[in-house]
Amino acid sequence: MSSAAISAGGNAHSKGKKAHADSHAAPPKIAAAEPPKELVREPLVLNGRSLAWITDAIAGICEKPMPKWWWPAFIISFGGMGMMFSLVAYLISTGVGVWGLNQPADWAWDITNFVFWIGIGHAGTLISAVLFLLRQKWRTSINRAAEAMTLFAVACAGIFPVVHTGRVWFALMPGYLIPFPNANYIWPQFRSPLLWDVFAVSTYGTVSLLFWYVGLIPDLATLRDRATNKIRGALYGLFSLGWSNSNRAWCNYEKAYLILAGLSTPLVLSVHSIVSFDFAVSQVPGWHTTIFPPYFVAGAIFSGFGMVLTLLIPMRSLFHLEDIITTRHVELMCKVILATGSMVGYAYGMEFFIAWYGGSPYELYAFKNRAFGPYWWAYWSMITCNVISPHLFWFKWCRKTMWFVWLVSIVVNIGMWFERFVIIVTSLHRDYLPSSWGYFTPTWVDVFTFVGSFGLFMTLFLLFIRFLPAIAISEVKAVTPQADPHHPLGGAKEHH
Repeated sequence: MSSAAISAGGNAHSKGKKAHADSHAAPPKIAAAEPPKELVREPLVLNGRSLAWITDAIAGICEKPMPKWWWPAFIISFGGMGMMFSLVAYLISTGVGVWGLNQPADWAWDITNFVFWIGIGHAGTLISAVLFLLRQKWRTSINRAAEAMTLFAVACAGIFPVVHTGRVWFALMPGYLIPFPNANYIWPQFRSPLLWDVFAVSTYGTVSLLFWYVGLIPDLATLRDRATNKIRGALYGLFSLGWSNSNRAWCNYEKAYLILAGLSTPLVLSVHSIVSFDFAVSQVPGWHTTIFPPYFVAGAIFSGFGMVLTLLIPMRSLFHLEDIITTRHVELMCKVILATGSMVGYAYGMEFFIAWYGGSPYELYAFKNRAFGPYWWAYWSMITCNVISPHLFWFKWCRKTMWFVWLVSIVVNIGMWFERFVIIVTSLHRDYLPSSWGYFTPTWVDVFTFVGSFGLFMTLFLLFIRFLPAIAISEVKAVTPQADPHHPLGGAKEHH
């Protein structure tokens, strides 16, 4: 064989080896275009905070001494709570006459406050249960405080329907409120929506408490492991139920949390629907309407989110949690308030339309009396707060400016209290005969009992942030890039 042929064969062999080697080399990188700025979502934890930083920031709130402002706030709240219980004792010892109730307005301030506080408690279950089932990850930074707010609001609400009965000691007897066989054969009226309230509110409070506690268990174990005080370590260990952080524990935890979320979701709709039945099943003009159940549910979510913002915006600033409770969280809650506020405004207009379209002169007069009668100031305060103020959230600046959002959230809660007052009092204070007309005016006992209920609410909330993690540590960690196995920070390599 000639040298030229050998050389040609060698060149062909070397080219084949090179081609074979190139086939096993890493594929060339493909430069992916950056997504448009409008489609890039703000992260749920800002500044790339580590998992350890999240634990220290949240657990440190209840591990370190409280800031200087906490004690004055607690003393004022505790004083308001003491005032409320003192006035309740005065009511029981003296009689319901110390309130401004009288014929024809024999429901007024007390039931207004009951419906108001039940509505406040709705956002906690919605944020925790409904958004969890819909896999909305932005709930993780706000659900714990919202759940606690639900429990405290239900505690405040439960006081008013018991003390408004007059003979409070009967409410403690078996069979008076809750059906229970007894020697006196006292049975409640099962056809009364007031009894339905007892079942609905007690069920709602029980399931909300279980849901809140189950979510706390992993974080209580974190505080147990970090405790430097033996008493605190023992208490956190007791309530964390021996949490081991194992794969089996997490599997059981997630199953239990999912089941409780499924049980809680119908309660969001049922509880305030049943509260609305207190009015809707009656024959009183202004109450007897089928729009009340969805209207009350939308209003409850509306006021509940308002209270969540009222509490979380100061807490976010005072404890420097801007990287965990971000502007995006606040903006999304503002959008929920805008949506539910629009539903409430639609319901207000539909009530007037049906009163006119239905042809009942008594129904039409009840709504004219609301807008232009003696309580016109309450009606137009309600319209201003509940219909006009939420529409400011159409503007991005209004949703992103914290002090402005906080002020609007307070206005929303004021408006929702006026809504309950308008529904109850203006439908009762003028009966069918002018001789039965009256004007309800609250007494100082009415006013300060309601003010004191805020003391009870804030006392419980301040104790909550003092001893328990106000934000779900484990859930916030789960939405960080470090928890995502497909993210480079979570373990994914550059090439798969």
